[in-house]
Amino acid sequence: MKVIQYTNYGSHEVLKVKEAKKPKPSVDEILVKIHASSVTRADTMMREGSPYLGRLMLGLFKPKYTGVGTGFAGVVEAVGLKVTDYKVGDAVFGESILGSGTNAEYVCVPVNAVIAKKPYNITFAEACSVCDGPLTSINFLRDVGEIKKGQNVLIIGASGSLGSAAVQIAKHFGATVTAVCSGRNALWVKDLGADFIIDYEKEDFTKTKLKYDIIYDTISKHSFGACKKSLSKNGIYLSPVFGIGNLLQMLWTSIVGGKKAKFSATGMRPMPELRELLNEVKALFEAEKMISIIDKQFPLLEVAAAHAYVDKGHKKGNVVICM
Repeated sequence: MKVIQYTNYGSHEVLKVKEAKKPKPSVDEILVKIHASSVTRADTMMREGSPYLGRLMLGLFKPKYTGVGTGFAGVVEAVGLKVTDYKVGDAVFGESILGSGTNAEYVCVPVNAVIAKKPYNITFAEACSVCDGPLTSINFLRDVGEIKKGQNVLIIGASGSLGSAAVQIAKHFGATVTAVCSGRNALWVKDLGADFIIDYEKEDFTKTKLKYDIIYDTISKHSFGACKKSLSKNGIYLSPVFGIGNLLQMLWTSIVGGKKAKFSATGMRPMPELRELLNEVKALFEAEKMISIIDKQFPLLEVAAAHAYVDKGHKKGNVVICM
């Protein structure tokens, strides 16, 4: 089978197409023939070995895990001897973290991993990125930020994968949503449910007098310090990007003051919790309370080009690899 791998940190050029033996599932795994997989900003950061703190888990000088990609959707082709929840032919979706990589033709996934049967009303391309934007954003807004009905929420990077999901999730929980994005993306972000749009090319939200109960910086564009004046008395700043600055802010604000900076490594939560979150997000899709935005689709042999596109930092929603 074909698989995308990298053996050194660096630009998209380190990604290579390789031939590998088709895997066989162990007793508690399923073999999935991948129909679509995702390319996310998290994937490109892992490829870069950035931030450096992440290399403590990924490998200090070169990657421990050479596979690329985490999100996937496909069809079960074989099951292990102890597998009872899935059968051959089931359409599934989910995430394989620190495994062989999902930018490939096949992947073996443990049945206790972050997987579920695919919602019947979305495509494989729409399903493969659910564990990036929607799963991460429901974790941050509901579990970390403890979002409440009637709160004012600001979402920075509202046209990206995390941001477009966050707009929909915040509205689902009854918040008033202000979305920060470019003017060219304003109309479709508003269609997702945003009450107000701030065009960052024309206006700096930190220079207004408006206050927000939650500021969710999906792209870590602004620091807690820059956002502090825009937070309400007990407001919360959320960032999914782990770094020394965010860590220090989180530790300091946990001790001092009413305004807080919070971070969560969503993928490091216990598997049962992640599966529960995934099933909650799945229910939103099945109830047609959420949609998946696809910006571009690339074939498997062009994963490097997909990474180069994501590196530009202007993707709208999700970038997908389709077989």
